[in-house]
Amino acid sequence: MNEAVFQETTAEPRTQSVPLAHLSLELGHLYMEDFEGGPERLGEHFAEVRVWADAVRASAARRSKRPRISTCFLVDDYFTRFSTPAELIPMVIEQARKAGLVIDYLARESACAVADRVELAEAVMHRLVESPPPGSYGSRPHVSQTGWLANGQRTPTGTRSALGAVKGWEPPQETAARNHSVFMDVELWSEKDGTRLWSCPFLAAVWQLARLGLLRHLGEPVLVPQEWEGADFPHDWDRLPPLIRLTDTKAPFSAYRTCTLMPNRFLAVEDAVRLILDQTDVDTEALKQVDKRSRDEGIPVPAAVAQRATYVFYEEPGDSSESEES
Repeated sequence: MNEAVFQETTAEPRTQSVPLAHLSLELGHLYMEDFEGGPERLGEHFAEVRVWADAVRASAARRSKRPRISTCFLVDDYFTRFSTPAELIPMVIEQARKAGLVIDYLARESACAVADRVELAEAVMHRLVESPPPGSYGSRPHVSQTGWLANGQRTPTGTRSALGAVKGWEPPQETAARNHSVFMDVELWSEKDGTRLWSCPFLAAVWQLARLGLLRHLGEPVLVPQEWEGADFPHDWDRLPPLIRLTDTKAPFSAYRTCTLMPNRFLAVEDAVRLILDQTDVDTEALKQVDKRSRDEGIPVPAAVAQRATYVFYEEPGDSSESEES
């Protein structure tokens, strides 16, 4: 006689899937100093972005006849607080509209640190798995202690030979170098008076994971868009939901791939983002779900999460020396 086996449903939490578009297209990742230029500065930004957004959409159409593309915009309310949602968001939406662009989803950067009482940055930090440099023996403190993440072997400091002689300088080495090393060492956070301040690259990595539909908390999706039906936006950033949907788009927020349109001054930051993504142990079931669904649609995603994120870096008006001289 077979005996029935009873098991608590919480013993194996189920990883919920999330709706997925083909592409998440980010139309802006600006900071408060960018907004200080007012509507004119924003208008210049969106006019430039429109050119590249059209090109990205044309490229997506080559992979799918009817690509599902959602747009998003990220506002920095984490490092500095400038203006209010009531003043800033309508200006952003209007300047995008004038350039022929529509923003479907708008997020607060602080939500990449904490959203709906879930400490997202902390959770992702605990999923970091450092790439061990060749010949290393675990002598380096873990990233959770140092707050620094590298893509290889740092330059040794204060090393001595067995006979006590100080060794000569040794270069850093990239773990997966091809012919020559491109070594990076990324600061993930700083601390002051016991308070942790997450770095821009680390929050941007969390943002990419959210856009790729790979963030979960106890199996549940996090940073889920909320409808915004009010006529006016609040005067306090903390009263604005972490992620809101501004349109009636049917394209989901998260997607198989992401494309970010941004000024070229962010290039170093996004290089750091890719390093972080390469060393993040992403939820296995979430990865399986995205992999299966993308294959079923005939548009499989790369195995490496970082390869699912693409960028267009453009030159901002006034960046060139020619503009400065005129």
